[in-house]
Amino acid sequence: MSHDELFALEERGWQALSATPQDAAGFYERVLDREVVMLLPGGLVIDDRAAAIEAMSGQPWSSYRLEEVRVLRPTPDTALVAYGVVAVRAGAPVYSALVSSGYVRREDGWRLTFHQQTPR
Repeated sequence: MSHDELFALEERGWQALSATPQDAAGFYERVLDREVVMLLPGGLVIDDRAAAIEAMSGQPWSSYRLEEVRVLRPTPDTALVAYGVVAVRAGAPVYSALVSSGYVRREDGWRLTFHQQTPR
């Protein structure tokens, strides 16, 4: 998978998060690896796959913009996608964060195993 394809996978996640809770849950059900760690704002640490899927299926984003995307391939079977995001949910202040996602290639494709959001 090329850098563009890895970025596209990350963007599909934001598209799902901006659609419906069911779309988001379905996307992460397909993409999350067996073991996962998510470090989210407020000190929230999620290391349970089912809890991660539930956390991703909350209120949808109204809009989002990804900025300065970088894709690193430390090995042929690992990838890191890092970028800034500015996103909005109805009735909430603008959310701006630095985001990183770690992927591992499995027999059935790329799987998200790590995700971190650092508010800025």
